[in-house]
Amino acid sequence: MGDHFKTDTDQLGQFLRALEGCVRDLNEARTALAHVRADQIGTARLDEACDGFQDRWKYGAEQTKEMVEAVSEGVKSNKKAYEEVEDALQKAFKDMAEQATSGQGGAK
Repeated sequence: MGDHFKTDTDQLGQFLRALEGCVRDLNEARTALAHVRADQIGTARLDEACDGFQDRWKYGAEQTKEMVEAVSEGVKSNKKAYEEVEDALQKAFKDMAEQATSGQGGAK
């Protein structure tokens, strides 16, 4: 079962950067739209529709940002855990190799 499971921590890092980019893009889009006021666009009906869109967009963007941040935190935790396991395994193998070459071989 273990032969088929592999975690590439570099790929997790790239995924984290992509998630962080999504949050940045959402914030920039919200900021850009916040400067456009409905009364600058046109008719009263269009202005009202734009105000409604702005409210829904803001709510949706905030919800999406929270979800992306939650996923990002989970990926960060997993990446850190995988790196810690890899470091511990590397140290254990190194210690075993040193013992084997020093003649100790683990026997007492």
